[in-house]
Amino acid sequence: MVVPESQDAQVSPGASVGQQDSSILSLPQHSGGPQLLNCNGNISPVNASLDSEPRECTETDYLLPNKLYGSSRISGAIRANDARGSSAPAAETVCSMVLQILVPFLLAGFGTVSAGMLLEVVQNWDVFQEITELFILVPAVLGMKGNLEMTLASRLSTAVNAGKLEPARDKWMLIVGNLALKQLQATVLGLLASLMATLLGWMAEGEMPFHHVMLLCSASVSTTVIASMLQGIIMVGVIIGSKRMGINPDNVATPMAASFGDLITLALLAFFSQWFYSLIELYPYVLYLVDLFFLCLIPFWVVIASKHPASLILLRTGWEPIITAMAISSLGGLILDKTVSDPNLAGMIVYAPVINGIGGNLASIQSSRISTNLHLNYSPREVPEDRKSCYNPFRWLFGTGANHRSAQVLLLLVIPGQLIFLHTIHLMKGGNTLPSPLFTVSFLSASLIQVFSLLCLADCMVHCLWRKGKDPDSYSIPYLTALGDLLGTALLSLAFLLMWCIGDSGSV
Repeated sequence: MVVPESQDAQVSPGASVGQQDSSILSLPQHSGGPQLLNCNGNISPVNASLDSEPRECTETDYLLPNKLYGSSRISGAIRANDARGSSAPAAETVCSMVLQILVPFLLAGFGTVSAGMLLEVVQNWDVFQEITELFILVPAVLGMKGNLEMTLASRLSTAVNAGKLEPARDKWMLIVGNLALKQLQATVLGLLASLMATLLGWMAEGEMPFHHVMLLCSASVSTTVIASMLQGIIMVGVIIGSKRMGINPDNVATPMAASFGDLITLALLAFFSQWFYSLIELYPYVLYLVDLFFLCLIPFWVVIASKHPASLILLRTGWEPIITAMAISSLGGLILDKTVSDPNLAGMIVYAPVINGIGGNLASIQSSRISTNLHLNYSPREVPEDRKSCYNPFRWLFGTGANHRSAQVLLLLVIPGQLIFLHTIHLMKGGNTLPSPLFTVSFLSASLIQVFSLLCLADCMVHCLWRKGKDPDSYSIPYLTALGDLLGTALLSLAFLLMWCIGDSGSV
């Protein structure tokens, strides 16, 4: 749209972000001619050589559109005012950061512990013994929380922190559009995950009965769709409630998405798998009807998701990270399937959800915080000065900024947190044994290496995505959680292999 010329309109230095957004149409011109408001919210002259015509929104634009963020000129003005000493929001203290992160971190950890205990029980069910490809499916399905729930939490947390969910109509349009998009993504990913598990299982075993394929598809799609709906509704409530309580959603939303996500998803997968297994001989048509029902819902989700610009952009361009992440998680599932089939390494299954979940949770918190900071203070493709030079993977470890402090806090939580979860697992298993010193050191080392690597990747990946003009809220977390699954499973397998070679039983 063309911005009318106004010589007297100004944005006062002390105006709030909301006031500046409301006056964006009356910004003074600097080029002497009419101006355009493009997809990113930037204002450019009509006759400018590079922006002579309005362009369509692409994947390089904000995935939460310009109405949710100020233009780059406004963000630049805010930073200039801050540099001149104008009033700024109070900085988040380390104490408040730790308190806000600690509770959801522990809840998420206990959720993954419960998921690990449940996985240890269901591995002996008939369906898991007969169709071992379900173990390949487990990390991919559990990884949906990184692909869907955590990306939703990160996007909405950024929007809440930007103060752009206040109008009730805009808020509910954004929420409903994102939930419909998430249901569509869950249906497609559930189907693709089952096909990936089928392919990997066939490559490993050399055969795959067709009724096993149908059971994997039905169980996977049913689990992902229902779990996605339940967790999405709870996630929206957590984000809105945390903001009303004065808590930063970036600190609590992503770990809360994981605290109940693993347990709910694994319980649904086990239930549907066993139920379909009992029907596969007498009523095989039920499996076909289930798949057909969920596939028929796809047009319905597409129509609803298309109603809001933010979910429409993701509907067109947001598939690359979640599908790639699903494939990476499936490779971790293949490792899990091979280790579970080895009686010498079967004990690791209870610890796999714990190490995978905790690593992904901590990396997601850091990714969400960095992404929010970039959204609020920098325009697309613009990065902080210290990110324009050669990348130093250890810069975040010794820095003093808010995001550096959060990364240091997250890394320091690994060892005490995992010690608590290890002890909890042994208490839930009867409490008659304690982890051996070698097992404890091996597990903590694997977890520390995993989280350190993920934090380095988060710092590099988010800034690289932003430099390329892509929204880190929707691109970074799927990759980080999937790599967390792969790294965690591989390192845990190495730890158990080391203990088996030495002859350590893992307990004393």
